[in-house]
Amino acid sequence: MVDEPLFIFPDWPAPAQVRAVSTTRLGGVSLSPYDSLNLGAHVGDNPAAVAANRQRLRRLLGLPTEPAWLNQVHGNTVVAVERHADPAVEADAVYTGEPGRACVVMTADCLPVLLCDRAGAGVAAIHAGWRGLRAGVIEAALAGMACPPNRLLAWLGPAIGPKRFEVGEEVRQAFLSLDRENAACFRPSIMGRWLADIYALARRQLHTLGVSAVYGGDWCTFTDSQRFFSYRRDERTGRMASLIWLTG
Repeated sequence: MVDEPLFIFPDWPAPAQVRAVSTTRLGGVSLSPYDSLNLGAHVGDNPAAVAANRQRLRRLLGLPTEPAWLNQVHGNTVVAVERHADPAVEADAVYTGEPGRACVVMTADCLPVLLCDRAGAGVAAIHAGWRGLRAGVIEAALAGMACPPNRLLAWLGPAIGPKRFEVGEEVRQAFLSLDRENAACFRPSIMGRWLADIYALARRQLHTLGVSAVYGGDWCTFTDSQRFFSYRRDERTGRMASLIWLTG
């Protein structure tokens, strides 16, 4: 059997100085149920294993400094890498225009969104679970980048797919209260519940905000247990990372 790749690289027309990647669960040292490239320090894994995995990630990607890890809380707070000195800072998006500083978010079903501008002068990483999407984390990240939206590219990384993301009526109503057209992103499930398409919700938000160049959004973390961690599938599990940075 051919080995699965450790990383997923975006297929998008980003400038040459922009580097971006999403990790899989493969290629690390963590033991079950965090096997094996768990990058989350908050999920109960052995801290030494997490540190070794992060060191391996930095070495394989050739990062000159430690990525700007966040304490993600499903909100809409955005921070600049240049002001981010504490890995415990509570935020769900991070941006920079400084070469060599990697923006990073961790996920295990939530949607990672990576942004760059067409000139290669700025990048951002967004943790966009449904609560963050509803709270406006994408809009907040765009405001932080201070770049015209029509000059931005967006890539949607691995998240739970539309056939597995079951939610209650309250989630659907939360999005309909933002935009009645969001109804197209939900399909009836059973017992009054709904299947939500988090990729479609993010695309609609990006387009509404003026970002028309949107790529990615082809995976399902829930169904692909070989490559991805999934909180909804396993509950006790690791975290992948999506990173973006400028080379200079």
